[in-house]
Amino acid sequence: MPIPRLQLFELEDFAWFPGTIRNLATDYLHFVETRFALHRPAIPLLAQILERANTTQLIDLCSGGGGPVAAACDALHDLGFAVRFTLTDKYPNIDAYRRLCELNEGLNFISGAIDATRVPKELRGIRTIFNSFHHFAPDDARLVLKCAVESGHPIGIFEIPERSVAAIVPLLLTPLFVTIATPFIRPFLWRRLVWTYLLPLVPLTCWWDGLVSQLRAYTANEMLELTRGLTEYDWTAARAPIMGTHGSLTYLIGVPKGVWQCDRCNPA
Repeated sequence: MPIPRLQLFELEDFAWFPGTIRNLATDYLHFVETRFALHRPAIPLLAQILERANTTQLIDLCSGGGGPVAAACDALHDLGFAVRFTLTDKYPNIDAYRRLCELNEGLNFISGAIDATRVPKELRGIRTIFNSFHHFAPDDARLVLKCAVESGHPIGIFEIPERSVAAIVPLLLTPLFVTIATPFIRPFLWRRLVWTYLLPLVPLTCWWDGLVSQLRAYTANEMLELTRGLTEYDWTAARAPIMGTHGSLTYLIGVPKGVWQCDRCNPA
């Protein structure tokens, strides 16, 4: 029996939530997503869009601590695409973005707040959202998609959170995972140790937000339902296995009609 979607709150959604804790929590997510290469199923999908798009610029929305963007950028470069990602967020993790941009010439960032439902028109390029679409309630999620359609650029949404018992149960151990991973997260920061081991707000934040992420994740069919009325685009939604894990990636791809030709997918 499917778990009903619950529009609960994540702590990092609130403007009042301490920026230090938010940034340390998103650093952990970036570490996990990169360490286990959770972005891999998204690469061939992005490659197919790039083959037909008239741009190599990608605008990443809701970037958090950078997520898998740097790794995705490197993977696309390896395939011969001279892409450039721009990291953006409503609550940007500036320190993390600076570190990533220093290590990867294919990245830049915007230091001001960018709302995914109202992206400035001057930010032109293929839009991506990695593991953040579940933050949006249905009405706001539709606004994200509508905003992309109005821009005339493709959008790719890639989500690891999954509304299932199998995905939720392991997350009950998130505080343990955070405490084990923290010594390996770079750069070394004393405040990371303080807020993980002395006052464990980072493990507790990751635990709560991680559980809520699963409970408000969208299925592929629910994502397609959100596109109703946006007929200017072809939409494709499905799940792709993440090799080497028991998980899968749920994705939604939207491109202007006549652009999308996917050998492995059937547009809605």
